Amino acid sequence: MDQIKTGALIRQLRLSAGLTQKQLADSLSISDKTISKWECGNGCPDISLLPELAKLLGTDIGTLLSGSVNKNESEKGNMKKLKFYVCKNCGNIITATSEASVSCCGSVLTAALPQKAEGEDMLKVEDIGGEWFITSNHEMKKGHFISFVAYVSDSSAMIFKQYPEWDVQITLPLYRSGQLVWYCTEHGLFRQDIVRRLK
Repeated sequence: MDQIKTGALIRQLRLSAGLTQKQLADSLSISDKTISKWECGNGCPDISLLPELAKLLGTDIGTLLSGSVNKNESEKGNMKKLKFYVCKNCGNIITATSEASVSCCGSVLTAALPQKAEGEDMLKVEDIGGEWFITSNHEMKKGHFISFVAYVSDSSAMIFKQYPEWDVQITLPLYRSGQLVWYCTEHGLFRQDIVRRLK
């Protein structure tokens, strides 16, 4: 931890949160002189204070330790770049439009990399008169099933949670084009482009 960088970041985040040194200190049950000392780069927070300090400043411990906020300027929230984080312990699905620091059930998650679906892995997509009807022959047994199917376009995303013993049967509005993304509990994330055929 670089005391000067972390101290400058604490000051920046404290001011952004609209907190005085005394208010922050009172919330941590320490003196405002201690906060001043950190912000001047003459000391750093005790490790036991980091979780609560990060929470009060609206950040995470890793950011405090690094002393800088990394912004994802290049992504600009583009839905086509939507990333899926799946917790293998509880099945939680977390999405982000750019790189993010994500954890669940005590583990740090990495974004699942979608592989292009081919052959039997592909979902079946039918135009049923103004809607897409999506099905799959994928096994749907406990321990091996599709846990979710998502439709992603350049401006929107829809996620359909699936469960063991269910048949995959999803109906969604007929959009011009987009991408289906789904997660198999054994083989990971898949993707498939879908395009409306004009008659």
